[in-house]
Amino acid sequence: MGILESGRESGYVAESTEVIVTGTGIPSLDPKRAGAGVLVRHGEIALHFDAGRATATRVVETGTDIGDLDAVFLTHYHSDHVIGLHDFVISRWAEDDLDLNDRLQIVAPNGATLRFCQRMLDLWGDDLEVRAEHNGRSSDPKVELIGFDTPTGLVEVWAKGDVRVVAGPVRHEPVVGAVGFRIETPDGVVAISGDTTVCPEVAALAEGADVVVYEALRRKQLLDLPEELHFIADYHADTVEIGAQMAALKIPTVMLTHLIPPPSTEAESAEFESDLRSGGYTGTVIVCNDLDKFTF
Repeated sequence: MGILESGRESGYVAESTEVIVTGTGIPSLDPKRAGAGVLVRHGEIALHFDAGRATATRVVETGTDIGDLDAVFLTHYHSDHVIGLHDFVISRWAEDDLDLNDRLQIVAPNGATLRFCQRMLDLWGDDLEVRAEHNGRSSDPKVELIGFDTPTGLVEVWAKGDVRVVAGPVRHEPVVGAVGFRIETPDGVVAISGDTTVCPEVAALAEGADVVVYEALRRKQLLDLPEELHFIADYHADTVEIGAQMAALKIPTVMLTHLIPPPSTEAESAEFESDLRSGGYTGTVIVCNDLDKFTF
């Protein structure tokens, strides 16, 4: 085990770069699928992207202590991507009785997403004060908010040691300020689309990546549903188009998440992969369940 600067032993050290999808769900409640979340680990660095419901629990299931997270990154302000952020902050603070944890950095686009983070902390003021008074500790939740303007291109938003995170714009209108992330480690590159249509901006994030974590919607299946639901296809990534884009970029591995509609059988999962193949993609496709992992 490694030793953190605080003196607390870290619970996990990744010998390579690991990408673990901590939640594959959508706004609808699903007992088998947590909300949106991706954990990326390299050495003692542990980064989490988005904070859907139950993703904090999924992080612990991976063997990473919630106190070992260096930062949480948010792609945009939609409830299914941020509703679990409270759990990361409050659970981390509540478990840190000896105040050994470093501050948890929360990195988010300026605007609605960062405002949510600022207001979220106010909700827990009374709880923090009561618990702090009870055990004689500070009520400071030990969070550092890091906002950045939504970029027009690729911009570095975080770095530590030999790992850096780059943000880039994506297209999720009418949501304003949505971004995806590109994580660069000595082992290679991970791209995370966030919620978006298939667009050139995602291609810029994904160029040269070893693995792309891509949200996925089966448009042709969605169109079989009532017309009132067809709007969902306006701002999500169609699986056939994903296949064409990933083929053009020669991405070796694609992990599909935020699956619309959520597959409940192996046959339904296979249809997601079949769509990418029909778009021309010949690489590895992982139609993710919670905690599916890719290592490189």
